[in-house]
Amino acid sequence: MAKPKENYRFVLCIENKDCEDLEKRKIYQVLPDEEAEKEGYIRLIDESGEDYLYPHSYFIVVQLPREAQEAMQLSE
Repeated sequence: MAKPKENYRFVLCIENKDCEDLEKRKIYQVLPDEEAEKEGYIRLIDESGEDYLYPHSYFIVVQLPREAQEAMQLSE
């Protein structure tokens, strides 16, 4: 069952050191992964099209308007 749209989280990439599949200044949708977050990582789909874990410090959380969130939603 899909989460309500307002529960989607988005982050802005501010660092991509040693990560060729991340683009600085790009917004990514965070995929739920409580275990990874406990360890300081975020799971998201990068430019390779696959989901991977990245250091939380490479991103800042951003709040997007509802229209932008809907436009950026990943297919489920």
